[in-house]
Amino acid sequence: MLNPNLDEIELTQDDYQRYSRHIILPEVGLEGQKRLKAASVLCIGSGGLGSPLLLYLAAAGIGRIGIVDFDVVDHSNLQRQIIHGTSSVGKPKIESAKQRILEINPYCQIDLYQTALTSANALDIFAPYNVIVDGTDNFPTRYLTNDACVLLNKPNVYGSIFRFEGQATVFNYQDGPNYRDLYPEPPPPGMVPSCAEGGVLGVLPGIIGTIQATETIKIILGAENTLSGRLLLYNAWDMKFRELKLRPNPVRPVIEKLIDYEQFCGIPQAKAAEAQQQQTISEMTVQELKQLLDSNADDFVLIDVRNPNEYQIAKIPGSVLVPLPEIEDGAGVEKIKQLVNGHRLIAHCKLGGRSAKALNILKQVGIEGTNVKGGIAAWSQEIDSNVPLY
Repeated sequence: MLNPNLDEIELTQDDYQRYSRHIILPEVGLEGQKRLKAASVLCIGSGGLGSPLLLYLAAAGIGRIGIVDFDVVDHSNLQRQIIHGTSSVGKPKIESAKQRILEINPYCQIDLYQTALTSANALDIFAPYNVIVDGTDNFPTRYLTNDACVLLNKPNVYGSIFRFEGQATVFNYQDGPNYRDLYPEPPPPGMVPSCAEGGVLGVLPGIIGTIQATETIKIILGAENTLSGRLLLYNAWDMKFRELKLRPNPVRPVIEKLIDYEQFCGIPQAKAAEAQQQQTISEMTVQELKQLLDSNADDFVLIDVRNPNEYQIAKIPGSVLVPLPEIEDGAGVEKIKQLVNGHRLIAHCKLGGRSAKALNILKQVGIEGTNVKGGIAAWSQEIDSNVPLY
């Protein structure tokens, strides 16, 4: 798989000039650069991790790069997804990424898969590539990527990020561990916040994605000192690296086929439970809230359950901040009891999910409330565009 017939690979005059700093490295040399040119790499995602990864793989001379992504470029991506620019907002990410890659290396073959990765298409998409790189941000796709790599016996270069912390390793390489050795079971849905909810330092995916690119290149070159069997942990805020040993679990389940990974990770069950909970909570639109605020009524309390830093970014006039974590630990419940004191309770967050969760907690202690559908994002989009949409 990673041992092409190098006699069939020729470097052009442009290749010699372009990759001269590689070729003079004894660890790369002519043979190594030919290996890079002959190699094919598939990147799952062209976002935070995929951006530096794709840029450096193209610059290194990888001959064929595949990209799987069905998302479009959003303004909120530009803080960290450096392969995309302002002019690409609203365009498919894979098209934006391809355009930038070809500016760096016009000789690279780019394969685009504008689709969600599923159990039905993963094996066919993975099959032509030597190395698979996981740049995803959710557990179902990570398990799917891992299992497809195991079935096809392909290396899986893994990375993940959250807030200021990132991790990277190489799975399923030279009899090393795979993702299920690190995470035998997925965490309960909602336990790990998304970057949209928890935030991420913009440079963090640059560090982790570049490490993934490094490991990909080393695998292609046949280096022995990859991250296989080692989980690299990085904290950008403390500027510290740590390393944990990983070993294959001798009693791990045998992967024989791809499964329903949404079901495996409990996503449908969680959505059903959330929908059932929301059915027991009354809702109001942002238009109804606006009418209530304009009426100057004084028989209600508007609670904002977002985090304090979010409240600093944008707020609905008249709202009182009581963060969800405070409600969950009980202190916020007592505060809300004092605020309500016979008044009607209305709650909101960014999109409506956290406020619904808060109202369910409050309902268990006898405090009924109404959720603002769509949260402050809907308020910004439909009522007051001067309120920042973040």
